[in-house]
Amino acid sequence: PTAVTAGATWNRELYRREGEAIGREARGYEVSIVLGPRCNIKRNPLGGRNFEYISEDPYIAGHMAASFIKGVEGTGVGTSLKHFAVNNQEYKRMNGDSRLDERAYREIYLASFETAVKEGHPATIMCAYNKINGIHASDNKKLLTDILREEWGFDGMVVTDWGALYDRIEAYRAGCDLNMPGGSRYMEKAALLAVKNGELDEGLIDRAVERILNLVNRGTKIQPYEVDFDSHHSLAREIATEGAVLMKNEDNILPLDEHDTVIIGYMAEYIRYQGSGSSHINPTRLTNVIDSMPNALHFSCSDAYGNVSSEEIEKAAKIAKDRKNAVLIVGLPDSYESEAFDREHMRLPDGYNALVDAVAKANPNTVVVLLGGSVMELPFADKVKAILYMG
Repeated sequence: PTAVTAGATWNRELYRREGEAIGREARGYEVSIVLGPRCNIKRNPLGGRNFEYISEDPYIAGHMAASFIKGVEGTGVGTSLKHFAVNNQEYKRMNGDSRLDERAYREIYLASFETAVKEGHPATIMCAYNKINGIHASDNKKLLTDILREEWGFDGMVVTDWGALYDRIEAYRAGCDLNMPGGSRYMEKAALLAVKNGELDEGLIDRAVERILNLVNRGTKIQPYEVDFDSHHSLAREIATEGAVLMKNEDNILPLDEHDTVIIGYMAEYIRYQGSGSSHINPTRLTNVIDSMPNALHFSCSDAYGNVSSEEIEKAAKIAKDRKNAVLIVGLPDSYESEAFDREHMRLPDGYNALVDAVAKANPNTVVVLLGGSVMELPFADKVKAILYMG
């Protein structure tokens, strides 16, 4: 499960086990660095990558991230703690300027990273796209050297987010070691000229090269691993279950018997288990809601975008009326949550709201299961008997 669900468990040991499983899978694919965890603070409910982040609370985010790092790095695979730092929105993320005072900087936005670095000891840190008080993260000596290395004792490598290098010369001075993606010659001639002119100390480049080679040397020692995907699927189920948030449960309707129950919704057949962007993965196992409840009737109305026709709404209400329980699987479609853009609002698709209203009117025992990575407006909250958030 993504961090929004794992974070909701508040279970450090469980998140360590997830990290360990991901580390083993990385070894199975001969991958030496996992690009995560992500422990930025969820500053705004409209943030497009909130599903990738652990919490809006620095204590939870920091300790959970540290546990994940320990799990991954215990397998020999390295991690890349990101996105460092104060990276809380996708809108204009390449040139946005996060402006804040020292207290907010330290107590809210850096606190989670500090805990993760000091307790987890990640192999690498990934610097963010944005500026912090006017200086890009890749060029920010206060961030990458003064705080990260000198105050916190970090001795690993700093890598840029993909395309996040702003000024190659200033980045060397700041303590940024590796520009990604590889092969970029951006400002290469300028940096060479700066060395020749005495404007850039060649020792700073040597220092970056040494950190990179140390990481390369570590990666060559990682041995392939035979992955038990079935046990990892069971672990994923355990995390997803513990990450569930029961928001409402009148008359203790949940848990319910799947017999004489209708499951309604597109997401019951095509479950939302991740957001879009660079964290998108192809699972080795995937269990949908209808797979887990074979004895329940299923009516798959709506489409991938949350559009529901009036005919489908009418039919859903009719089917629900004839069953003891009606369970609606709704939430935020793929198109609502992704890297590279923020959400425009907190609403569910209008079709889902109309669908829930109609079914709840037809059947007093209506349960809503929410899938999605961030905050949602629920105009039907008082009309249904139970609400279960599954992330």
